[in-house]
Amino acid sequence: MSGPAFPAGCPPSFVDLTGAANLALDIRYASTANFTGRDLYGGTRGLLLHAIAAEKLLDAAARLAEARPDLRLLVFDGFRPNRVQRVLWATVEGTPQQRFVADPAIGSIHSYGLAVDLSLVDAHGRELDMGTTFDDFTPRSEPCREADMLARGLLNPGQIANRRVLRDAMEGAGFLPLPTEWWHFDALPAWQVRARFALIE
Repeated sequence: MSGPAFPAGCPPSFVDLTGAANLALDIRYASTANFTGRDLYGGTRGLLLHAIAAEKLLDAAARLAEARPDLRLLVFDGFRPNRVQRVLWATVEGTPQQRFVADPAIGSIHSYGLAVDLSLVDAHGRELDMGTTFDDFTPRSEPCREADMLARGLLNPGQIANRRVLRDAMEGAGFLPLPTEWWHFDALPAWQVRARFALIE
């Protein structure tokens, strides 16, 4: 891949998954359809991940294809340079939404190539209803609050069922869900990533 989103300094351990079978892409930060309202990737719409995350994502896609052949994974973001993370942080710093965005001083797991944001689409390419959109920074987005949101009528059983299909595929492949974002999954524990791998600007 080329372009501002994928610096020349990316290690050879990174894998380009653009065009991979069973994966649909809608890279939101390569457009203005994100919470910053800016194209942060210079139009580069491919998917790059560390080989560890790439292998697990392909496994998740295969698991989903076996369990639900009518569905595919829809990827919103994979590797995200830390310089892009700084733009996201600056957008929310000092607001209630700040807790949903990793401080670039510590580093998002995306900036190591070991996290992925995604949803599900049906056979016609229609995104499944997850109860909120991607990057909806409200309590309804938080898996840890799903039971409460269901009890209060702020999520319905179908939306939670759709989230569970996504989680089953991702967790079955070894990904770790984030308790505050239904769309975010880490390939390894965050502490391990920060101890073992390099943050990429």
